[in-house]
Amino acid sequence: MLYYALIFLVVAIIAGVLGFGGIAGTSAGIAQILFFLFLIFLVVSLVMGLFRRT
Repeated sequence: MLYYALIFLVVAIIAGVLGFGGIAGTSAGIAQILFFLFLIFLVVSLVMGLFRRT
């Protein structure tokens, strides 16, 4: 999931440089959503790992 967030971020940067504002904004929004989902899943898996050990 982090891989796809980085891909959308690169697409957003390239689109922004080339002047495609709408595509850049959409790609940046998708990248942000995917990144926060990755963080949520990371925290949940860490917490589950801590409870599983005890």
